[in-house]
Amino acid sequence: MNTEGPALESLLHRLAETPDDFLAEPRIGGSGSVHVAAVIHDCLAQFGYAVSPQDLGFVQGTDPKNDRNRQGIALVAAWLLTDPWFRQHTVAGGAVLKALSISAFEMAPYVMARKFVEDPDRREEMARFALARLDMRPAGESIAQAQDRLTTVSTAERVRVFHAAQAAEERARAIREALARKAAEESADKYTRE
Repeated sequence: MNTEGPALESLLHRLAETPDDFLAEPRIGGSGSVHVAAVIHDCLAQFGYAVSPQDLGFVQGTDPKNDRNRQGIALVAAWLLTDPWFRQHTVAGGAVLKALSISAFEMAPYVMARKFVEDPDRREEMARFALARLDMRPAGESIAQAQDRLTTVSTAERVRVFHAAQAAEERARAIREALARKAAEESADKYTRE
């Protein structure tokens, strides 16, 4: 997040106005209408980046259940990152490819692609996440502010904290049970001695 990027508001506005073509069903096998690899290829061509078929491996898929949301997120992220600001500020195509790939894989288990357009908090999450993967922060924010806000809106972070809290509660329960057993054993020992 070392570089100042575009204004967050402009990215949120862009996500809110994502065209239906970027929200259409990704083509997997015989179903769906959008060839995600072609869209990503065209997105990266705008940056002058010659993408190889191996580079597009992250959008390939054969299992609709597991791959559709990841591909849908890649489409939404591609729309976001083709904002004119990124081209005008000569963001490298390789960095955009990396941001697309990481976004698709890291966000897919937690949020449905359409939520990144429809829900204001998820729009902010997508914008901040994509900027962070480009080592950028929203214009006017310090690094600390940008990191704090990304952590606050991150679904993955909330899930991690939830699981950590569950694990801590499980450990506390196990300790309480062990202490109760120990107390019962000591009470039984005391009773036997008397």
